[in-house]
Amino acid sequence: MNTNTQQGTVTFKKPNASLSAEEVEEADYVNAAVCTVDNKPVTLDKKSPSFTQSVPTIAVSWVVLLVIVSLHIYFTSVISENNNKLNEENRNLTSRNQELETQNQELEKERNNLTEKIQNIQTEWNELNVTRAQWSIDAYCPKESNVRQCKACQKGWLEEQSSCYAINDPPSAGQRNWEGALEDCRGKISDLAVVDNEQEKKYISDNSWGSSGDSGYWIGLRAEDGRWKWVDGRNLTESSWIQQPADNGQCVISVYNEGWKSVSCSDRNRWICEKAALSV
Repeated sequence: MNTNTQQGTVTFKKPNASLSAEEVEEADYVNAAVCTVDNKPVTLDKKSPSFTQSVPTIAVSWVVLLVIVSLHIYFTSVISENNNKLNEENRNLTSRNQELETQNQELEKERNNLTEKIQNIQTEWNELNVTRAQWSIDAYCPKESNVRQCKACQKGWLEEQSSCYAINDPPSAGQRNWEGALEDCRGKISDLAVVDNEQEKKYISDNSWGSSGDSGYWIGLRAEDGRWKWVDGRNLTESSWIQQPADNGQCVISVYNEGWKSVSCSDRNRWICEKAALSV
């Protein structure tokens, strides 16, 4: 009788009744050994399909890991570099802030010094104004027998209409050119005489004492850019008051009973100052 199995083929012979007990026992031992060999578990081959499929997955994992490590190193380097730059900028800003603080302290000190100077100047100015006020009172309101008598013009000045005139007639050694005469008048808080009308022109001429020819008294009129101009910036509107052309370097004198004449501004002459009269 033949029997087929998946593990192998074993042939059993139906024992005859004539088999001895020892033959039966030997047959059973051989069959058991054959079955034991055929039932041994199967070992997987390394070249099996499942192992081959797992290799790409492992490789991809390594690549991803390397990329992650590389990115970590790169960004760590970038962050470190940026941090160093920020620290350097912070140090620069701190240094600049200290410089500005020092400058601010210096400016504050300078401001305090200027404030003190301004206060001192203001004090001096107030004192000067008081001095000027006192001078004005003494000049225009002199005391006579302990009684003040105020006048429109200070002592030594002539009053005419709303003006005061100082007739300066020093000897030849004390006479001045036109610029020098102007400087003297402005030192007296006045100006060289400026004439507004015929009446004032006649008054100036009548007080040009001791003058004649080309020797007279400077007034505030000189040639500028081909025109006669007063010291206050106005143009001469009455051309009949002087017939000579307004040549540069020429200035005008008033001569007693002879009217006005044009002479060199560098000539030395006497002069007439004018300022507003005090309203009393």
